Amino acid sequence: MLCARRKFLKVVGATAAFPVILRAQATTSLTQKKEFHMEIKRNGSQPSAKGPADWFTGTVRIDSPFKGTDPARVSGAIVTFEPGARTAWHTHPLGQTLIVTSGLGWVQREGGPIEEIRPGDVVWFPPGEKHWHGAAPTTAMTHIAIQEQLDGKVVDWLEKVSDDEYGQPG
Repeated sequence: MLCARRKFLKVVGATAAFPVILRAQATTSLTQKKEFHMEIKRNGSQPSAKGPADWFTGTVRIDSPFKGTDPARVSGAIVTFEPGARTAWHTHPLGQTLIVTSGLGWVQREGGPIEEIRPGDVVWFPPGEKHWHGAAPTTAMTHIAIQEQLDGKVVDWLEKVSDDEYGQPG
């Protein structure tokens, strides 16, 4: 106990009398200074977008209920792939989580087999992992995609998945 008291005295100064009450000085961060309010975005309040042909093969509809606005970095989209539709190969700087809500789909990471995904499945792609995902050839598939932005970017799009690569699940 004596050793601890000596160390404490070095911190607060040798003239401290006991008991000593230390009070932390409150600081306000930039985030605390800005006023934030709860926000609700109603279903259907954002228009759907067609998946750009540079990033998708086939017909894809994207509904983006929330985008990563500061101070949050998380964004999400509800993505519906018509049968046979799929993403191009891509990566996410901070990873991506998919939650399948309907239909039947396929996912593949670079060098791995094509794997089937079904409603209720949750798929996580680690940061920087090259992958693609989409609907099975005869069944549409919808998933929720959640990812974080890094320096304002959520995805790096690469080359399209060829019909030969699309193939069959392993």
